[in-house]
Amino acid sequence: MENYTLGAVETRFADIIWDNAPLTTNELIALCEKELNWKRTTTYTVLKRLSNRGIFQKDGKLVSVKIPRDRFYSMQSENYVDRAFNGSLPKFLAAFTSERRLSREEAEELKRLIDSLSED
Repeated sequence: MENYTLGAVETRFADIIWDNAPLTTNELIALCEKELNWKRTTTYTVLKRLSNRGIFQKDGKLVSVKIPRDRFYSMQSENYVDRAFNGSLPKFLAAFTSERRLSREEAEELKRLIDSLSED
């Protein structure tokens, strides 16, 4: 799996695109100037970087999403579990809950999720 991580600034930039796509490059430049205080060249540089990583696409003056936000974060989570816990969800959950107790509602929600995903 490719490295689908974003730094803090890249995340803010990606959120602008995810929240507004499809949009023109001019619209993106205006939003980045307003939200991030960026110049046009900075917007183009970061857009190119994230487009080369396959997250967004620039076709002429139109910017669109190649990987939706929910899929992106799902891939990022899978990558983390693979790297840190050798792909083991039980090990991840054990580590996650070692310092944090689950509420009854959270535990029930996890049980329902596990039951819905289990192979019969």
